[in-house]
Amino acid sequence: MFNRTFGYILVAALAAGLGLLAAYHLLGRDDVPSAPALQTVTLLPQPRELPPFNLRQSDGTPLVPGELAGHWTLVFLGFTFCPDVCPTTLAELAQAQKQWEALPESTRPRVLFVSVDPERDDPRKAGEYAHAFHPDTLAATGDVPALEKFATSVGFVFMKVPGKGFEQNPQDYSVDHSANIAVLDPQGRLAGLIRPPFQPAAIADDLARLTAQDRAP
Repeated sequence: MFNRTFGYILVAALAAGLGLLAAYHLLGRDDVPSAPALQTVTLLPQPRELPPFNLRQSDGTPLVPGELAGHWTLVFLGFTFCPDVCPTTLAELAQAQKQWEALPESTRPRVLFVSVDPERDDPRKAGEYAHAFHPDTLAATGDVPALEKFATSVGFVFMKVPGKGFEQNPQDYSVDHSANIAVLDPQGRLAGLIRPPFQPAAIADDLARLTAQDRAP
């Protein structure tokens, strides 16, 4: 999915957006003091506030920072025409979501799918696509500047890549995008990252542990 130029952009974005995480690894400190033992989530040394953003959810309501408060949230970028990475990832996340269904809705971890293909994916279409994997999945999109701002804030990038027939057919294109999953804490801050390959059982267990830790006295 990635071309060389996109790879360079991705490296630069990750270096800027997740520099603290990289430094933590270089120091050999993959565990954060007082955090529960996690299998697949890598936590930042300190959660990072996200700058203001404004996307549109599948039900037509705005997706602003306050909407993500109160729950641990997994954020994944993609698009509905994605042939492989997106459907595979959403299917894996749906497996984790099924394991959270017994948790109280008020604290249950959430999954947010953000389409980075606003030309072909309006909010309703993004929602229909995401809900086909699990009905609890949130979905949103926005115009390209808003999407770029949001993606950068969680250390991700995306780029439109014209296909061979793009000149004759403007719809012949793909979208290269980061394949990681961002982890937001209940305050809506960037708290960590999950890298592929994804392990649904481990993701489910890690988020349940993080949620239980927040509820502990």
